[in-house]
Amino acid sequence: MKSVLRHVAMSLVVVALAGCGNRNPPAATRGASPALAGLVVHAQAARDEQVWDGVVEAVNQATITAQTNARVIELPHDVNDVVARGDVLVRFTDVEQKSARSAAQAQVAAAEATYREAAATYERIKAVYAKGFVSATQMDQQRAQRDAAQAALASARAQSEQVGQALDYTVLRAPYAGIITRRYVQVGEAVQAGPPSPQPLIALQSLDELRVSVQVPQSAVDAIRRFHAADVLPGGDGARRVAASSVKVFPYADPDTHTFTVRLQLPAGDSGLYPGMTVKVAFATGEAKRLLLPASALVQRGELVGVYVLDEHGVALRQLRIGHRIADKVEVLAGLDDGERIATDPAAAARWLTADHRAGAAP
Repeated sequence: MKSVLRHVAMSLVVVALAGCGNRNPPAATRGASPALAGLVVHAQAARDEQVWDGVVEAVNQATITAQTNARVIELPHDVNDVVARGDVLVRFTDVEQKSARSAAQAQVAAAEATYREAAATYERIKAVYAKGFVSATQMDQQRAQRDAAQAALASARAQSEQVGQALDYTVLRAPYAGIITRRYVQVGEAVQAGPPSPQPLIALQSLDELRVSVQVPQSAVDAIRRFHAADVLPGGDGARRVAASSVKVFPYADPDTHTFTVRLQLPAGDSGLYPGMTVKVAFATGEAKRLLLPASALVQRGELVGVYVLDEHGVALRQLRIGHRIADKVEVLAGLDDGERIATDPAAAARWLTADHRAGAAP
């Protein structure tokens, strides 16, 4: 009898242990904060900003005009072509200019010969005059002839330089590296240097030096003048910023729109901006406390923008309302409090949350 009771008791213990092994783990264990990489967010001092639209402009831009009368025989570059400094932009016929140069050189040679003869005669008369064999009148006449010959030589040389400059005008070169924005003539066309005004040929803009012009309302001008700091946002979202090297506020307002023009000088280098582009410009207008978190911690689910929050209860995806993006950080307007801890690796937090739910749903 005792052996039977002992066997029954052992059987009940085995059944009880088996039943305990099939139970779900306690909810407190499943919800405990995991060992995920996190960051405690705090409000930070950052500049307050106002964002306005601006237009990128080239500092160096010019319309090259005709400086001689000729016919176009070559246009090596077209619109939107990038040219280096010194590249040929327009080449003209030069038959008349070469002929004029030859004639001018001949005039210079004749004037030089005349001057040499007059100078030599003057030196001979001067030597004889010193001995008293010629009168002062003859001496003065010979001196005048020498001076006239010298003046004629100077005039011929000036004319030759002018004709040589006209010959140089038959080949127009780029004054600086840039991009061709417009062509006003075609091969075969005859151009005139004027009057009434020179004929336009090529419009060129430099890409090396750029600036941004912004029209801002008069209510924002005082703060912009006070801080004189601004960033250009090429992408519009603030992920990449180009700090302006200088900020200049024009001292007068447009009488029609009552807005002020603010000009920003961009630093040299490849900024990815081109003349004519519209960009967002963020002007510093003060200082404020902002709750900033890394943009890499954000989670995008359609229209939902959120972040994984870590606390003693575990992991939770929380929706946020975000503001300006400053480099690699994003301003949080609502949805997160100062001092809360977030997951810096949202993919790892999502995997942990999915595994935790599966474990909780397991029978």
